Amino acid sequence: MSVPGGSRPTLEAVAALAGVSRATVSRVVNGGTGVRTEIRERVQQAVTELGYIPNIAARSLVTRRTGAVAVVIAEPETRVFSDPFFAQQLRGIGRELGAADTQLLLMMVESDRDHARIGRYLSGGHVDGALMFSLHRADPLPAMAAASGLPTVFGGRPDWSDESHAGEHPLYVDTDNRDGARQAVRHLLARGRRRIAVITGPLDQTSAQDRLDGYREALAPSSADPLLIADGSFTAEGGERAMAALLDAVPDLDAVFACSDLMATGALRTLRARGRRVPEDVAVVGYDDLAPAAWADPPLTTVRQDVQEMGRLMARLLLDRLAADGGGARLSPVVTPATLIVRDSS
Repeated sequence: MSVPGGSRPTLEAVAALAGVSRATVSRVVNGGTGVRTEIRERVQQAVTELGYIPNIAARSLVTRRTGAVAVVIAEPETRVFSDPFFAQQLRGIGRELGAADTQLLLMMVESDRDHARIGRYLSGGHVDGALMFSLHRADPLPAMAAASGLPTVFGGRPDWSDESHAGEHPLYVDTDNRDGARQAVRHLLARGRRRIAVITGPLDQTSAQDRLDGYREALAPSSADPLLIADGSFTAEGGERAMAALLDAVPDLDAVFACSDLMATGALRTLRARGRRVPEDVAVVGYDDLAPAAWADPPLTTVRQDVQEMGRLMARLLLDRLAADGGGARLSPVVTPATLIVRDSS
C-alpha cells in the first residue's frame, strides 16, 4: 500500500503488483476495451491497494476527455442561491455526475457580458459537455453550445421558435407544465372558485408560458380576464407585488394560482397584510412542492415536480450522450409528470 508522505504510486507499480504490462493498466484506468474480466479485476485491485490516482492531464491526452461538465444557469448569483429550486436541481446533477467520477463546473450569468466569457470557456476544450437551464427566449447560450460542438442537455424545453435552429433536435428534461397548471386550476374550480387569478413567471421562459397556457386551457370555454394575470418574476418579492396589483385590479378575486412556490409565499404575505383569509376568502395554489410549501402558513397546496430527479435525469442524459459518442440509439427528451398536492391553502 502507499505510504502517507511517500512517493505517488505509478502505472509501473500497479503493473508490477498486478503482473501485467503498463499498457494494460493504462487501458483499464482510462476505460479502454479489450481487457479480459479477470485481468481487469486484478488491475483494479492493485489500484486500490496502492492508492493509485490517475494523472488527469495524461489521461485526457489518451481519452480526449476532461472528466468535467459545465453547468450553466442563466440567472444571477443572488437568484440561484436564494431559490431552493436551483439547490434541488444542482443536488440531482451533482450526485449523478459524482457517481460517474465527473466534475461539476458551475457557471452563472450576472450580466450580458458573461455570455462571451462562457462561450469562450465552452469552446476552449475545458469540459466534455454542458448542462444549461433557466434559459430565456433571447439567450445566446444554446447557440454558443452548438458553435462549440459540445454535447448539451437543457433543463426545460428550449424556445427555438426562430429559423436559426431549424432541423435541430435538442435534448432536454422538462416537466409537463401545461398539465400541472390545468390540474391546479381545475382543483380551484372544483372547490367553487370562479375569479381565479394567476401569477406567472417571466414569459420569455417556456415553463412560465406553458403554465399560463395550461391556466387558460383549464378556464375554457370562458377566456381568462387579462386583469387576473400578473407577472411575479419567479421570486417571493415578485409574488408579493403581483398579488397586491391583482387585489387592486380585481378586489373580488377568490383564488390565485401562483406558478412557483416562492411566488405563492409572497402572495400569502400580501393576502395576510390585506386582511384576506386563506383559503376562506382567497384560495392559493403554488407550483414546485419544494420544502417551504409544507412550512407555509397555511401549508400550501401545490403542483409537485421532482426537481432533484429532473437534475439527475439531465446529468444521466448527458452522460449517455457522451458514452454514445455519436453512435448507438438516438436519445430523446424526457418529460416528467406533474402531480397536484392538496393542503390547507385551498
